[in-house]
Parts: sequence; structure tokens; C-alpha cells
Amino acid sequence: MTEYKHGVDFLTLIADRKYKKEILKFLFDFRCHLIDVIYVKGTVKSEYFRDMLGLVNEEKKVMITGLIAGNLSEQLLEELVTKLNFDKPNTGIAFVVPVNKLSV
Repeated sequence: MTEYKHGVDFLTLIADRKYKKEILKFLFDFRCHLIDVIYVKGTVKSEYFRDMLGLVNEEKKVMITGLIAGNLSEQLLEELVTKLNFDKPNTGIAFVVPVNKLSV
């Protein structure tokens, strides 16, 4: 547990479901704990003619939460940008919230 001497952050990440396995491997590599995966539906809707032509935006999303050591959070977020292109629109969003106390 020495990795938590810099505190703990609660990670929330939302992305397309097709990236779930890749993201989970990523989180395991960063030693994230208590990972929870929830399937959600995005709010982006396509227009009527796009639907008719079969050009529907990806609405199937996955929301992943977990705990990560505070000293690894920034590096994880940076690698989500460089390796999974989270800086591009409609790719994914991730953020961390510091956890000050945990009850056992």
C-alpha cells in the first residue's frame, strides 16, 4: 500500500464500449482498484436522415470508475490522451476527484 502514501483519487471515465477491454487493461497496468464497469447510453442523437442511411452515431458507452493512487492520476490522464486520443471530440472523457478519507 505504499503507492497510496500520496493519497487516493476516484477515477471516472466514459468512452465507447468498443474500447472497454483496452481501457481495462490500461487501468490494471496503473494498478487501479475497485474497478466498476457500467453500460450506459450516450446523449448524442443523430439526425433523421442519418438514421435512415444507417449513419448512426455511437450511443453505446461504458462508464468505468475506480480508485487510483494520487501520484499516478496525472500520468494516467495524460496517457489516455496520447494513447486513446481522449483529446479528440466524442472519444472519451476522464477525470479524478481526490478522496480525503475512506471508511473501513
